[in-house]
Amino acid sequence: MNIFFKILFFAATNLFFSCNFFALKMGDFKLLPTPQNFQINGVSNLQTEDILFFYNPNKKNLPPGSGFLGNIKRVDVEENAQLIFTINPGIKIKDEGYTLKILKEKIIIKAKDKAGLIYGLASLEQLMEDSEDQAVNLPICEIKDYPLLTYRPIHLDLKHHRETLEYYYDLIDELKKYKINGIIAEVEDKIEYKRESLIGSSDAFSINDWQKLSEYAKERNISISPLVQGLGHASFVLKHEQYKNLRDDLESDWAFNPLDTKTYKVQYNLYEDALEALPHGKYLHIGGDEVKTTGRNSGKSALELQLMWLNKVCKFAEEKGRIPIFWDDMLLKQVGVYRPMFQPERSKKEVDSIWNKNEYKLKEFLPLLPKNCVYMRWNYHTPEAYGNTKVIEWYRDNGLQVMGATAGQTRWVLMPQREGNLKQIRDFAMSSIKTGLQGLLLTLWDDDSPHFELYKRGIIGFANDTWSGGKISITEFKKAYRQRVYSIRVASPEFAFIDQLETPVAEWKNILLKGNKRNYLMKMENPYEEGLIELPKLKNLGYWTEKFKGRIKLAENMILSCDSISSKIKQMQRMASRNKYSLEIYERVNELVGFTPKLLLLLRLFDQAQNEEQRITASEKISFLKKEFFNLKDRFEESYSKTRIIHKPKEYILDQDHHHHLANQLHSFDWQFTAELLMFEKISDQLKVYRQNETDN
Repeated sequence: MNIFFKILFFAATNLFFSCNFFALKMGDFKLLPTPQNFQINGVSNLQTEDILFFYNPNKKNLPPGSGFLGNIKRVDVEENAQLIFTINPGIKIKDEGYTLKILKEKIIIKAKDKAGLIYGLASLEQLMEDSEDQAVNLPICEIKDYPLLTYRPIHLDLKHHRETLEYYYDLIDELKKYKINGIIAEVEDKIEYKRESLIGSSDAFSINDWQKLSEYAKERNISISPLVQGLGHASFVLKHEQYKNLRDDLESDWAFNPLDTKTYKVQYNLYEDALEALPHGKYLHIGGDEVKTTGRNSGKSALELQLMWLNKVCKFAEEKGRIPIFWDDMLLKQVGVYRPMFQPERSKKEVDSIWNKNEYKLKEFLPLLPKNCVYMRWNYHTPEAYGNTKVIEWYRDNGLQVMGATAGQTRWVLMPQREGNLKQIRDFAMSSIKTGLQGLLLTLWDDDSPHFELYKRGIIGFANDTWSGGKISITEFKKAYRQRVYSIRVASPEFAFIDQLETPVAEWKNILLKGNKRNYLMKMENPYEEGLIELPKLKNLGYWTEKFKGRIKLAENMILSCDSISSKIKQMQRMASRNKYSLEIYERVNELVGFTPKLLLLLRLFDQAQNEEQRITASEKISFLKKEFFNLKDRFEESYSKTRIIHKPKEYILDQDHHHHLANQLHSFDWQFTAELLMFEKISDQLKVYRQNETDN
């Protein structure tokens, strides 16, 4: 019997080591963007560490960004390679397309072009991550893949801050992994301009810095094109004393005077430097939104002036070999067809009636609309509206180029809301694919300046939808997102904290305020009274608790919700294989959102105190909470500053802040905590008065 067991043990051991028995179990593999065709047929003999050699018949090397393959080396004999790749423009697949086959012991990538090779490798990288996370071999599989939209750019908005240079390099590698192929960089004053040197901020990147970043991106099939704002949104220029004479309204730093020839000299100088800094882009985005000018009361209409400006800057772009992009909202507003784009409840008949009444105004200006320009139809909330599609069709019917723009971040504080705007992103991607548009831009506005890490779910959702459309549901996407970004170990719904966090974040914004006031506190003459809620009064104990009982209940629910979210984040931090820094940022946001409502509970304690001893106890707890707040603030800033420049330079000139952007209101990062800081000051002042009265009595 002993001999039998020895033989059995030997056989099992031999099976384990020679056949890698346990590694041959089937894994769960999810790719983003979702491939057009992805079929798994079994389990290969390949583990990730087995991919040691690659072969290309033309002796080409792997493209930059292939570091995930470690120290893989090229060989001249195909049989010796585990990875074989070819590029063949003649294969029948769309541009940027590829096929990927994993056999028992070989990986074969056939690409249409260099971009297709980069994307085939990106899919292989994701398969390798899943393999390592699950300790399984790579699958035997076949993938045929290509994009449904040609141009899939995201927006970098550097208006109010920038990240570290290293962060942008890492971001480009991440965008490549999800098959994003463009960036529209709203550079504002974050270039060290040579031709208009006063405009660049002291924390701006040099032209050389931008050029190197642009080259790095190009190697990964990402073209970076600049967005330099004008006619309006020009505060970054017109706030400076030297440029005030170029203002359309001398009292406002918002817009250039389109009739002043010096306006164009300045704008062209900015364009020249931006194009030099970003030499590999296809476009020059010239802005042009949210502006009405008079030409210093010239008598010309705002639309006439805008089209005069538009033709001049479009001609400049054409001379420089760039395609100009123009935000189209003012054109549509001034002819009366704007509102239906944001009213999906309007019937086709109603929208057509509005167009029948107003289209002649557009037709009158049609000869003045530049044909070399891309009219960017932005709609962040209701892209499904018939009125939005109607505008896109009008442009195309009249021989004009058009592209859409959706949003992963608009005017939300701390983090994107509405489930990261995933439905709206998908709706615009699907309509763009259906109508045959070439591209779609994902805008990521810095107005209220959440951390960029918190935009990434929206970015990856955008990447998925513009590449492959709605092949998976949004619920399926969220699960795949957690698997891809963190690990399959946290893919299940029990770890779905991001949507849960949106609710207390939205409530946090104004929990201490008289309505939607956080963005306006800094411009109030008396924010204590105009913006912050009142405090308990000794002469009317219990009144405050009764008045704010609904808000107090909300505060209690916020704290409970944030405690639940905190547990999920901590568990994910222990289990995640990748991207733990983004979890750190979510953790800081959750801490802040769960902290602020605690102040209301202590104010209730003070309001309900029955005697002096209880009031002293409540006051001491508030003082302790204040110390705890500054500790939290330090942690928050420490985490954010790992990748972000959180303070503006001391000499930085703040502009007139026409749109009440939180991140535009202070030099320091204190803008993030304005309501909390003011409330602690208000409480301290009132407690001093209270103590003084007690002393006097």
